[in-house]
Amino acid sequence: MITNIKVNKPSPLKIRENLKSYTKGSNIDLTIQELLKGNEVLIDVFFSDGIKLVKELHEYLKLNIPNKSFQEQRDYRSTYRKLSNLILLEVINQKLCVKKSPKIGWLKKLYSENDHFFLTFPQIQGLNSAWQWYENGISLPVLRNKIHPYYGTYFPTRFEHLVLFNNWLKYYKGAKKSAIDVGVGCGVLSLQMVQAGFQKVYGTDINPNAIIGLSEFMGTTKLSRKIELDFGHLFGKWDKQTELIVFNPPWIPGGKDLTNIDDAIYYNETLFPDFFKEAKKRLLPEGKLLIIFSNLAQITNVTSEHPVETELVNGNRFQLERCFKKSVKSASSKTKRDQNWRSSEEVELWVLTSN
Repeated sequence: MITNIKVNKPSPLKIRENLKSYTKGSNIDLTIQELLKGNEVLIDVFFSDGIKLVKELHEYLKLNIPNKSFQEQRDYRSTYRKLSNLILLEVINQKLCVKKSPKIGWLKKLYSENDHFFLTFPQIQGLNSAWQWYENGISLPVLRNKIHPYYGTYFPTRFEHLVLFNNWLKYYKGAKKSAIDVGVGCGVLSLQMVQAGFQKVYGTDINPNAIIGLSEFMGTTKLSRKIELDFGHLFGKWDKQTELIVFNPPWIPGGKDLTNIDDAIYYNETLFPDFFKEAKKRLLPEGKLLIIFSNLAQITNVTSEHPVETELVNGNRFQLERCFKKSVKSASSKTKRDQNWRSSEEVELWVLTSN
């Protein structure tokens, strides 16, 4: 078990005095005005009051912020995140104080040293959802067993890219002594490689929760001898050459101020240049470098640049062996976002070799 790194969790907020509260009979317009002024609002009777306030906040934002284009949706979510995180819940002895609230195991598991504090309503919602996924497990079409993602760890909700990788593994005829999984996350790609017969997989991640969670998941089973983990940027401490390097990076360029979970979704301008430079050092002469990516950023006009194509043209380090592509299924009819671009989205599996 890895115990020398600190888990990433929502910071407990200190006790607030004289907070305005919201209950079922409160004036919703006045409450939203308080949020717009930057004032915190406490949910202190029923958990459902928080759900109601969040719903009303969404209704207000829909009337005031366009929510059609990809960029507009990002702006909408940013504003919602800012305002909703002013809605607070009180926690005493690792339990929510409000009535009819869910039982969230993370409160005891992550906050054993905190007896009295506040968290924001979205943080509690996130902890609650994460606990359900962790407790019940998630089935993936490419794995025999369920995964149990730890709090704050990215896990796939779409599977086309995993199927691409699984199909490639079925026809891979190279050596299977070792592989490196850069950005191991909840461990899906590493588990796929072990399932395909790789003797040893070295996984890294800059998110401590990914390392802690996967380490806990494996325990002292045979998996813990096949998958070795390191908390670090890109390749971490793994500097030996290997026959296979796998990288499922973020698919959308983002800013500099990213959270741990954002790091699984958005990439900064140095990520790919740094990765390709270090990958060149660690790939055996006959090895394969696999990058799982998508055309999402291009078809939504976030950027016209494709980082893998840029490397192939300018890097002089790797050459393209093949690029596999798979169309993405249409968005669920239940989704409230306009996702018309999904009809032209493709996930990609780039197979590169050293020059």
